[in-house]
Amino acid sequence: MSNRDDAQRAVIRRHSKSFSLAARLLAPPVRRHAELLYAWCRTADDAVDRAESPTAARAALARLRADLDRVYCHQPTDDPATAALACVVDACQLPRHYPEELLAGMEMDLDCQRYATFEQLLLYCHRVAGVVGLMMCHALGVCDERALPHAAHLGIAMQLTNIARDVGEDWARGRLYLPLAWLAGEPPPHGQPLPDELARPALIRTLQVARRYYASGQRGLAYLDARSRLAVRTAARVYAAIGERIARRGYRVSAGRAVVSRWRKLQLLMWSGFLELGGLLRQRVPVRQRGPVRAPQQVCTFEQLLRVPV
Repeated sequence: MSNRDDAQRAVIRRHSKSFSLAARLLAPPVRRHAELLYAWCRTADDAVDRAESPTAARAALARLRADLDRVYCHQPTDDPATAALACVVDACQLPRHYPEELLAGMEMDLDCQRYATFEQLLLYCHRVAGVVGLMMCHALGVCDERALPHAAHLGIAMQLTNIARDVGEDWARGRLYLPLAWLAGEPPPHGQPLPDELARPALIRTLQVARRYYASGQRGLAYLDARSRLAVRTAARVYAAIGERIARRGYRVSAGRAVVSRWRKLQLLMWSGFLELGGLLRQRVPVRQRGPVRAPQQVCTFEQLLRVPV
């Protein structure tokens, strides 16, 4: 394994303790693809989100789209993150539609930083997180197209949790992702604190909807092999626990960023392991057979996703 691969795979350990924990549960070849995919997603997001100005952010987005052209035209690249994506594209038959949608979601952040309704927010959540779930299906070697909408729903659930967790930080940057229709009034001018009583109804509804999407994601676990199932189940439970902590603190923006302790994460990992073992003992959970794995042939679009109930 190359040093460049190691550097890209280390990105997940630096930026996401929750996903890093889950990734360690994956089988080595699958873990490599998942970590390389995460590295590209994280690097792309940082290139746009941390740009010095809106002009610089749009220039970064244009470079990312040009890099995507090179990847799918099988042209060489010196950029480590682009090379990481190219590896996943070649090994996992990753459709171009998904990374294109992710970049479109980043562009939405540049064009619109508030959403009037949940329906508008849902497109954003799908682009920045739902398609990550769809890409992970390819990285994990999922071969049943029925898994795709559930994977996208799990990504959406996690993004809704992110939105609820980061309301205070986003507001400080002039962003508000909670649907305006769900707030208990008009938000104050930027620079003033976001009142708890204003945001609380929207936080409650956001996490209620997230629970429905988590439930759909849970239904998709049956299409994964045993190790991938344990990893995804653990990541989902850790993220859902963030929402539970927000609820216990009274849905208060002023309480700050909600985090899940290391001990709680270990508890959730152990509980996920017990569920997985119980499923195997009952022989109700399918285990993927050995042999070549066929990547999903279907490309799941946002329009198709809307027709799948949560």
